Amino acid sequence: MLPPLPVLRSPTKRWPILGAFRSWMRTQRGVADSTLDTYQTSLVDLFKALGDDPKAFTAQAVRAFVLERAKPHSRGRANTIATSTRAFLRYLVATGQCPAGRDHAIPRFANRQLTLVPKFLVVEDIERAIAACDGENRLRDRAIVLLLARLGLRASEVANLKLTDIDWNNGRVAIAGKSRRKEWLPLTQEVGDAIIAYVERARPRVTTSRLFFTDFAPIGPLTRVTVKCIVRRTLLRAGIKSVHRGAHVLRHSAATAMLRHGVSLSGVATVLRHRSPAMTQHYAKVDLGLLSEIAQPWVGRLPC
Repeated sequence: MLPPLPVLRSPTKRWPILGAFRSWMRTQRGVADSTLDTYQTSLVDLFKALGDDPKAFTAQAVRAFVLERAKPHSRGRANTIATSTRAFLRYLVATGQCPAGRDHAIPRFANRQLTLVPKFLVVEDIERAIAACDGENRLRDRAIVLLLARLGLRASEVANLKLTDIDWNNGRVAIAGKSRRKEWLPLTQEVGDAIIAYVERARPRVTTSRLFFTDFAPIGPLTRVTVKCIVRRTLLRAGIKSVHRGAHVLRHSAATAMLRHGVSLSGVATVLRHRSPAMTQHYAKVDLGLLSEIAQPWVGRLPC
């Protein structure tokens, strides 16, 4: 008896060039939909400010838009706005709708991501988090936490995992990262047992090959955000007092644990599937005890 809700036009229908950009990024660059959704938020503001005619995206116009749009936000959000606009301009250049080099008009903001010590949990906290998933009603959560803490997967990679990605005969699992290029990781006995327990005793009987599903109706595949919420609830239930309670802190913890057990940086990079060596070298700063032994004394004056 209620009147039908008004049908809102999606951004891709309102701006067809946005839909073409998303399709090109998926097919030509292998960018995931979650990343494109992040880009779309900034590009919608770009179209509202300048329109969707490629001729309107002059160097002065796009530069002024990025600076004005990033002004009230943090450094991280400003970098996201700049990256989104730069990616769209590169699409226009590649498809001949914009002069070459137009993407260089986008300013770069300071990025101090690699200057800080990675946030991670100690081994005792990781074991407490895994123990907090004991019980028949938490078989799914246990498998997810183990995949994050032992293999260093991202939340999106866990959410998109399929039954067909697991090679049980050879004890390995295929992971499609940010570039959608599948790479094989070893499937440990502990992680494999947790997945089997979930599939046999808790996973809904559905026809799709997706591995993880919601517990309550409507039953559907997990999303990246849901995985993060599961990790946050697990850490709270385990009583772990940490400012960082997202799924990515388990990835950092897996990397630091490997380094402390003598795994080389190249080995850690292989497991984490880093494309840049600088990202892996970032984890070399976690052994503060060893760094204090090789640190040179400060040549300046002592503080008062």
